[in-house]
Amino acid sequence: MSEAFQRLFARADVQVLSMNVQAALGPVRAPKRSQFSLLVRHFIERFFRNESASPDGDAKTRLVQVACATGLPPLLVAMYLWPVYHPIKGWPPGQPHSGELPTYWLQVNHHLFFVLYPFVALGIATVFEWDLLFPDALDLVILGPLPIASFRLFAARIASIALFVAGFLFDANILAALILPMSMDPPSLWRFLAGHLLAVGASGLFAAAFILALHGVLLAVFGERIFRRIALVLQGAVIAVLVVLLLLFPVLSGVVPVILQSGGAFARWFPPFWFLGVYQSFLEGSSAPPLYAMLAHRAAIATLGVGALAACSYPLAYLRKTRQLVEGSASPSGSRWLFRPANRILHASILRSPMRRAVFHFISDTLPRITRYRIYLVVYGGVGVSVVAASVIRFASRHQRVQVEVSPEGIRAAAAIIVFWVIAGLRMAFVSSGNQRGRWLFRVIVGDPPPFNAAMEQSRATRLWAFSAALLLTLIAGAALLLIAPPELRAARALASQTLVAAGMCLILTDALFLDVTTVPFTGESQREQPNLALTVLKYFTFFPLVAALPLRLEPWIEASWSHFALVAAAFGAIHLLLRGRHRGVLREHAHQTALEEDEDDFPMKLGLRY
Repeated sequence: MSEAFQRLFARADVQVLSMNVQAALGPVRAPKRSQFSLLVRHFIERFFRNESASPDGDAKTRLVQVACATGLPPLLVAMYLWPVYHPIKGWPPGQPHSGELPTYWLQVNHHLFFVLYPFVALGIATVFEWDLLFPDALDLVILGPLPIASFRLFAARIASIALFVAGFLFDANILAALILPMSMDPPSLWRFLAGHLLAVGASGLFAAAFILALHGVLLAVFGERIFRRIALVLQGAVIAVLVVLLLLFPVLSGVVPVILQSGGAFARWFPPFWFLGVYQSFLEGSSAPPLYAMLAHRAAIATLGVGALAACSYPLAYLRKTRQLVEGSASPSGSRWLFRPANRILHASILRSPMRRAVFHFISDTLPRITRYRIYLVVYGGVGVSVVAASVIRFASRHQRVQVEVSPEGIRAAAAIIVFWVIAGLRMAFVSSGNQRGRWLFRVIVGDPPPFNAAMEQSRATRLWAFSAALLLTLIAGAALLLIAPPELRAARALASQTLVAAGMCLILTDALFLDVTTVPFTGESQREQPNLALTVLKYFTFFPLVAALPLRLEPWIEASWSHFALVAAAFGAIHLLLRGRHRGVLREHAHQTALEEDEDDFPMKLGLRY
């Protein structure tokens, strides 16, 4: 691997040069750039150098990771399609129809994937950068006093958004477009490339324009204050729907022929089908069925309409957002009296210790205020909801009609899926170093590191908060799923086993995922070494299937006998005590470390090691 290629994945550390070396370099000649180009570069850089996308501030590394993660899936699918379109007779052994080319509808499903992927990728990318599509307080404070024309500032932001969308669109489609002609061997190369590029480009552009138009219309109509109240739920819902579409593709592909041949409402109003019509119309030409022409016509109208709506609503939303930033928003009227009864119950039961009570309420007040933490919750929550939906929903074709069915196994696994993603998201937010404003208070009161007893109280409050949130959300989701569950899952023993497994999974996963957490939430320091993204993803792919499969094996066995119920409850309690004892050892070791003075760095003296 060349050194130039390796530097793409290296951190953008500042190189320290001696005075003689700097003098030998000669005078620094800054490139001549206009004010507009500097503003565009600044806004584009902020898309990747913000606390949500790049918490460590290394935008170059984050950009390379995002580019690889976006462009790799369609490239791999395009490569794996080569043996499908170039079969070897008699291979693989024992497979029927080996040596035959894929059928027409199988090819249509392949085209549908490449249309659906940019739709999902561009939608998620636009939602993730939701808060940077319009000015924020940082832009107002820093760029406001500078001699920059308002129209130039507005035009630069428009150009940066256009470049951001174009870059993601190019990255999500170009690699697969280079491989697909060799993999599929289309009869007409130019028809295939024209249909593919136009369909996938229009699909991603429609998704990005739709999100931008939705954001602009809501902000222009309701204003910043009301929009903030619904933004978090809206972001989570959009991400969940988009991920569900991608996860349900294998299930949906089995009924695509029935849906398109019937020409029903779902075929006419499902946006990816519109762009599939563009794909097939270009590829098949005059021999394409009339339905594809109608879908392609609808794709053109929808894309132009959404683009026009985004273009009209964005300036109005921009002006209203800027005006409200200048005027300031009134603080929300206190409605904490709604939570006073619950707080009294908590204070009298599990929050009797002052330290435990302080940490618990510190989490409750901090989590909804910081944008970065809200983004974490939205992403993890959206993924969790989408995985649950993909596990529960099934499509079946009967008598040339598509029916939506519910999977009992998916409902059983739903509790474990929800618990895993809720606790994983909370852990990600709790150990984040994005907000250090509350750290000094705990350091002044109990020290850093705190004594063992204080560390135990802080840890108990953290785990209680995570356990309570996970259990509450799991029970609410379980009650909602019971409305569509089959009768056998609503029996008394089934309900008891589901409740036991849900509570036990909340307890065990909280202990396991917070086993090595020793700091108060939101007060940890940033890591000096970059985490291995591939290793992190591998942990999720390894651990999550085991967690999701546990209820499928455990709940039927619990329902067989009440003695099994008692044995499983005892097993959950034993595992909890074991993990709690291990966590006490971690906290004891942390409490015995040497305390550092304020603003003292332990790296030069101890090489990053603590004793």
